[in-house]
Amino acid sequence: MTSAAGDVVLSCDNVSRWFGGVHALANVTLTVRQGEIYGLVGPNGAGKTTLVNAITGFYPPQEGTVQFEGQSLLGVRPHEIARRGIARTFQNVALFRGMSVLDNILLGRHIFMHPSALAALFYWWWAEREEMAHRAKVEEIIDLLQLGSVRDEPVDVVPLGMQKRVELARALAAEPRMLILDEPMAGMNQEEKEYIVRFVLDAQEALNLTILLIEHHMDVVTAICDRALVLNNGRALAEGPVEEAVNHPDVVAAYIGV
Repeated sequence: MTSAAGDVVLSCDNVSRWFGGVHALANVTLTVRQGEIYGLVGPNGAGKTTLVNAITGFYPPQEGTVQFEGQSLLGVRPHEIARRGIARTFQNVALFRGMSVLDNILLGRHIFMHPSALAALFYWWWAEREEMAHRAKVEEIIDLLQLGSVRDEPVDVVPLGMQKRVELARALAAEPRMLILDEPMAGMNQEEKEYIVRFVLDAQEALNLTILLIEHHMDVVTAICDRALVLNNGRALAEGPVEEAVNHPDVVAAYIGV
């Protein structure tokens, strides 16, 4: 577990989002500090992914504010938010079938690429150098996440646990300062979970990342998160140091009963 003494990197203040008559988020507030792993916990339908979508610009909040490194993210498009230093993975594996593991990871570099007809025309003098630099960065990530044995395999044929690792690698290829992981252990057995936890911690240490983690597995949350926010029906039940948050009386009453 990391130290949570850093400056505030991400802040959400009274964020609300609704879809028709469904109030998916109601006045949710959180702060994530530099270098910590912050857990976002709750049952299906609690509003966790909706909050992440509000942060990353897919479904901007209709009320409230979101700031990253002191700058507002309201009205900023998802690709621009990625350029500002936030990368994410998705709850369901969102890889490009029919492409290799390597090519899927290379797609994470798209925010740094500047294609043009002129660069293509003078490829050997111009674009080749840029392409080699991108590939070198991707090879570093492949080594970090130990994907060398499948780097040239079609992503369709590798196991789910490995696909989750590829998706993590693609997010890291964008060189984020903040990484949002949406249920990275979903559908995994215990051994696969332990592998992903290890690689998440390795990536955080090697790349100096701040991480927002959505996760159902409470053993993972309590093991690696510094602080947590517990949501239920779009509302915050508890927030604070992870053990205090998950053992808060309101959380126990909502999840276990009294």
